[in-house]
Amino acid sequence: MADIDMSELRERADNGDEDAVDELIELATDRGDLDELRRLSESGNATATDQLIELATEYGDLDELRRLADKGNATATDQLIELATEHGDLNELRRLADKGNTTAAEQLMELTAGCSVA
Repeated sequence: MADIDMSELRERADNGDEDAVDELIELATDRGDLDELRRLSESGNATATDQLIELATEYGDLDELRRLADKGNATATDQLIELATEHGDLNELRRLADKGNTTAAEQLMELTAGCSVA
């Protein structure tokens, strides 16, 4: 789709055309366009948020997942914990645990259980 068509589609979506919103989400997902999905997500579209989380997870984009998790998105938090655990990112798990996330605390304890402090 040409940029001019994307602009028209965005305009229709911004004016409340749900079909245009759905089409934009589909196109953005197919193209891996995190910026477009973020824009739609920030306007309150839950489907765009779900797709954004899915792509961010697929790309290993911890910053995007962190941004969404810090806004209270539980799915993004779960994905962030999963990726942080896979990568052994103790700092991220500790950050989440310090915010009261019990799953992150459990994962942190599991990862550090074999470590001893001298």
